[in-house]
Amino acid sequence: MNERLEKKCGVCVIGGGFAGICAAISAARHGAKVTLIHDRPVLGGNASSEIRMWPMGAHSKNNRETGIFEEIILDNMSVNPTRIYPLWDAVLYQKVKGEKNIDLMLNTSVTGGQEADGRIVSVDAWQLTTYKSFRIFADVFIDCSGDGIVSTFSSAKWRQGREARSEYNEEAAPVESDSCTMGNSCLLQARETGRKVDFTPPKFIRKIKKEELIGRPHGMYEFRDNNFWWLELGGTKDCLRDGEEIRDDLVALSYGTWDYIKNSGEEDAGVWELDFAGWLPGKRESRRYIGKHVLTQNEVQAGGRFDDVIAFGGWKIDDHPPKGFDNFGVPTRYFDCPSPFGIPYGCIVSDNIENLMFAGRNISATHAAMAASRVMGTCALLGQAAGTAAAIAIKYGITPEKVGKERLTELQQTLMEDDCRLPGKTRKIAEVCRNADLDARYETLCNGYDRPEGENDNGVRVALGEKVTYRLKKPEFVSEIRFVFDSDLDRETVKGGIQEVRDCPTLCNRPKDMEPYEFQTTMTSDFDVYIDGKPFESVRNNRQRLVRLIVGKNVGEIAFVPLATTGDEKAHVFSFDFR
Repeated sequence: MNERLEKKCGVCVIGGGFAGICAAISAARHGAKVTLIHDRPVLGGNASSEIRMWPMGAHSKNNRETGIFEEIILDNMSVNPTRIYPLWDAVLYQKVKGEKNIDLMLNTSVTGGQEADGRIVSVDAWQLTTYKSFRIFADVFIDCSGDGIVSTFSSAKWRQGREARSEYNEEAAPVESDSCTMGNSCLLQARETGRKVDFTPPKFIRKIKKEELIGRPHGMYEFRDNNFWWLELGGTKDCLRDGEEIRDDLVALSYGTWDYIKNSGEEDAGVWELDFAGWLPGKRESRRYIGKHVLTQNEVQAGGRFDDVIAFGGWKIDDHPPKGFDNFGVPTRYFDCPSPFGIPYGCIVSDNIENLMFAGRNISATHAAMAASRVMGTCALLGQAAGTAAAIAIKYGITPEKVGKERLTELQQTLMEDDCRLPGKTRKIAEVCRNADLDARYETLCNGYDRPEGENDNGVRVALGEKVTYRLKKPEFVSEIRFVFDSDLDRETVKGGIQEVRDCPTLCNRPKDMEPYEFQTTMTSDFDVYIDGKPFESVRNNRQRLVRLIVGKNVGEIAFVPLATTGDEKAHVFSFDFR
């Protein structure tokens, strides 16, 4: 017992929520050896089966986050038609374990670390299930813990609380700065049984009054609005130091709320049964790092037009009052902002620790800006950007800061190649593809856009069995062929289930005899690829937007033939190009 071990890797990612998952996968896919440390038994953070918040992101048409985030969601939609949590946990686990370059350490908490000469040298960790202690050495550390755990043992700059309005001239900020944050939540979930179910409350509940629920959706048939996010407390305390006390208060609040729903006589909940009650609080806010750039409310509301954009957000500035449920009034304040708004590279690179990066809700942003960037879809994009940048830093033997100065174009183009949209940027098409002959009907397939933008669809509808052909002027070396298909970003063609929440990868309240969700009808599922007139690859039962086929030889002609979709009469293809 108490065995002490050392590990060495290129990138150490701390935290296995969506930011950490995407950071680890992206770094691993780009060649880095990755250690992913997560202090829980399941992955997903606030989206996991232990907390159960919906992983949501950008609003407005065609703005859903893609990249690894969409890849995971599509995996879930393919294998989990009733969107149950045991399969959701398995999808996340399989996605990480499927990467040969990732060493996953679950049930492992970072307890400290070593810093020297402005660098993090190593972190110390302890694994609950094995009682082993670890010291992990890495070239780059990415803190995706949400709580900024590396800041607790290093000199990394950080901040907690709300800035004064005058500091950044932010409308959403209070007049005076304070240490208040948004609070934590312990969620509830219920299922409809078709028979009357009684509920006897435990003695520790907090008794709820009707007036306390004004503005807080709690009807069991309000499927879109009622996922109990407003069960929130702790913003006037320190959610790290006072975490256990806050948890006790939240558990009393959540069970007390269910008692009101079941036993007040005010709600139609007789046939509903409590199916889940959270005991692990989901956090909205704690520490925020200070990076090379601090994102502000005004920048978010202006659209975030940054030359070094590496991700985007699209959630409103959603600023919950620190008192949470004890704030007798509206449970949150909204400030409009455009969807999408850009987020710059400087927000994920430490201002004073040269090999420290971060992604998720602890990025370098003011409290007001973080209120828009903290949602999981945005965190996933930030994680993918951080992981990709870390791999580039290791590849060239440079610091993460220098990636932004010397390899920014490579970083941005790599992200777009990996199906991450960057507002204001266009994916570059390789010269070998641009110089090939392609029928004018299909020219948008290589225009550098992988989704509709404004009035431009940026795609082609190809009849099943129709051949789309590139002809090179002379045989040239081609490394890979790249496709982007229509995954129905707005989920308009998804049938079955609860239609009000068909765009959510998981469910909250589950009605009796709910039909399974069907996969959207827009996906190109079966297609063939020919090289120089000969069969090269036959893809069947595809469920992904981004598909890459490795070629690695000289070719003179490449042809694509869609054969089937998941429902539509024609294949809707955004990109078919090669390099």
